[in-house]
Amino acid sequence: MQTRRFQFVSFFKRFGLILCLLIASGSFATAQADETQRILFFGDSLTAGYGIDPELAYPNLIQEKIDAAKIDAAVNVGAVSGDTSAGGLRRIDWMLRQPVDIFVLALGGNDGLRGVDLKAAEANLQAIIDKVNTTYPEAKVVIAGMRLPPSIGQKYSEAFAAIFPRLAKANDATLIPFLLEDVGGRIELNLADRIHPNPKGHTIIAQTVWSQIKPLLAAKFKKVEYNKTSCDD
Repeated sequence: MQTRRFQFVSFFKRFGLILCLLIASGSFATAQADETQRILFFGDSLTAGYGIDPELAYPNLIQEKIDAAKIDAAVNVGAVSGDTSAGGLRRIDWMLRQPVDIFVLALGGNDGLRGVDLKAAEANLQAIIDKVNTTYPEAKVVIAGMRLPPSIGQKYSEAFAAIFPRLAKANDATLIPFLLEDVGGRIELNLADRIHPNPKGHTIIAQTVWSQIKPLLAAKFKKVEYNKTSCDD
């Protein structure tokens, strides 16, 4: 009788240990899944890769750099050609249905080219950032600065360019001073329209963006803790 009682107790101790290990392994799998950092590039035709194969556009080139560096991160692109800050504000809620750890805001260029009211454009961009911060308070925001061609007018162009560093400072965000640095205005790096980068231009943009977001790709591993005593007893 004593032997049967010992076997009964021993069985449940082993069962409890197995159950505890299963729970721990499940938690570990969840933690591993949570490691993947999600980067959302939210922009217009420059981000969508207008006029070229999307695989050659800078967001996909960023993903290649991420993979080469063996960083656990995934790029998501929310870009619409011709989009303005107002259009971005209308669709941001839908894009935020997916997790976001790093949010790259690359909108505003079409506002400037169309000569829209700059206060309204800045308010729209701020509203987009506010929605990101509300939905994902821990997300890191990156703002891609833009500049306009000289033909637009000096006063307006300077006021436009000042929007992006101002937004970055107000939101404690990382600033890419000029998304088209070393690309804008160079015929050999742009399509025939002299506005949209060609594949060579996107390669340079990718390096410009990568230099700013790579430091933000910190490890997010969540340590799994469980009651060792309850498993060992």
